[in-house]
Amino acid sequence: MGDKISLPPGFKFFPTDKDLILHYLYKKVKLLPCHSDFIMEIDLYNYNPWELPGMALGGGKEWYFYSQRPSNYKKNSIQYRPAASGHWRVTTMDEPVSNGNTVVGCKKSLVFYTGNAPSGTKTDWIMDEYSLLESTTRTCKKRGSSRTVSGDWVLCRIQEKGLDSEMICGDDDDDDGRELSYLDEIFFSMDNLDEISSPSDFTATLFH
Repeated sequence: MGDKISLPPGFKFFPTDKDLILHYLYKKVKLLPCHSDFIMEIDLYNYNPWELPGMALGGGKEWYFYSQRPSNYKKNSIQYRPAASGHWRVTTMDEPVSNGNTVVGCKKSLVFYTGNAPSGTKTDWIMDEYSLLESTTRTCKKRGSSRTVSGDWVLCRIQEKGLDSEMICGDDDDDDGRELSYLDEIFFSMDNLDEISSPSDFTATLFH
């Protein structure tokens, strides 16, 4: 599904819910330039969750994907999403994602169960599914495009529960115990990230 990205030393991809909606999903749906190299586009429901980390670009403990909602989403949106050898089960109502006082999207949490719904065996795999507001996607549809632009696009964050604690407890000679490096803190504090397109741009901004 493509080569993995070689991220710079010390770089960690820590997007907030607002970042995922505004800087990634919104720009994809609106066909605007975005940092698409960090997030793969797949048909997520064709795979088991444990197959997904090897398909993601970059590393880490969370894996991000663009995907289309299943074709039966309208009928099956409340509880179950069939996927490979099991199904994703919705565990929460839509949680609004806001930018200041403005709601810009929604987040829904799901858990993967092996076997057919409504039975099955619960696993430690969880997913946060981010979607835009219907009013936003309707506007995109009206403008029209030769490419697919619809509210069916979602951005999914996949995790395995307990993985973080296992990694923290394990031996890692390269981990000095810091959550963010010095450069990370500078990088994520910048307001003009969209204007940085190359390492030289970052260096110029850093030492300006």
